[in-house]
Amino acid sequence: MPYRLFTRPRSLLALLGAALLGGCGFNNTQVPMAATYPYSEQRKMQAAHHWEVLAAYEAERITRSARLEGQALFVSQASQDSPFAKGFSSMLVTHLVANGALVRTDPIGAAQVDYQVQVVEHDDRDFIRPPRGALTTIATGIAVATWPINHWSEPALALVPAAAGVDAFSGGWAGVTDKEVIITTQVIDVNRVLYSSSNVYYINPEDEAHYRDESTFLKTIPITNRW
Repeated sequence: MPYRLFTRPRSLLALLGAALLGGCGFNNTQVPMAATYPYSEQRKMQAAHHWEVLAAYEAERITRSARLEGQALFVSQASQDSPFAKGFSSMLVTHLVANGALVRTDPIGAAQVDYQVQVVEHDDRDFIRPPRGALTTIATGIAVATWPINHWSEPALALVPAAAGVDAFSGGWAGVTDKEVIITTQVIDVNRVLYSSSNVYYINPEDEAHYRDESTFLKTIPITNRW
């Protein structure tokens, strides 16, 4: 009797597993199920220095483009009235000149370097779970951090593993936000696009004004009735 009581749950589990596996071949759904993308990373712009990094990157790619070899360039003035547009324009000129490009101060006989900025806001983004393995790593770190408490005589030494972990990984931390920017840089000659590059970045919600065209903002004008 004891042997039967021990084996019966195992038999039930085996039957249940077989049924589940068998049902997989007949699993149907009325709509496609949402699936996640493979793990990827996206930069976050949080400083004017990051604008300069992008300007340096685009300037290097433009000067190395075979289609633009020997081509005079004219960086159009900021078509969008925003702090980013104004800063990025001057930074782009600086790095193009540093890379040996022929940059003109007028558009005559030159291809035009232009850029557009689009702010994207997600109003109803689902919960974003951490990448696979993140929780295991954190749990492992906690388990390791408790070791000195039990084995080291000096309690202050228990902070060393935690501090080391923070120092090692804090530089790579960045919060995911609901606002992004798409920055497209193009070189256009008359009606031909000779170069085009688009980059997407996270931004802090409070920094949205840095990328919005101020001329398109609605301004409220108070009206006072005078009778």
